[in-house]
Amino acid sequence: MKKRNNKKNDVRLIKFTREGDLPPAAISLANTLYNKTGKWRSVTPVIDRDKCISCMICWKFCPDAAIKIVGGAPHIDLDYCKGCAICVEECPVKAIIAKEEKK
Repeated sequence: MKKRNNKKNDVRLIKFTREGDLPPAAISLANTLYNKTGKWRSVTPVIDRDKCISCMICWKFCPDAAIKIVGGAPHIDLDYCKGCAICVEECPVKAIIAKEEKK
């Protein structure tokens, strides 16, 4: 394992050089395109197209990259949305609401 100190931000970069150096943890070796995590949701975000101003703040803050820009407007990909509702909280015009997921 190599450690490099970045003096500019005083942040350490840790790079594992072999598999045996990895910490014991549950990790996925697949990317998010493989791991469709949308079934984890308990709430579903819904965009009101009449209120949306396409500011893309929801896209910027989505931790799962579940919001795609299509035709200049945000669209939520429910295959990947975990229902964290960060987009609901960050929308400046309250164009996104969280609806309870029905199972």
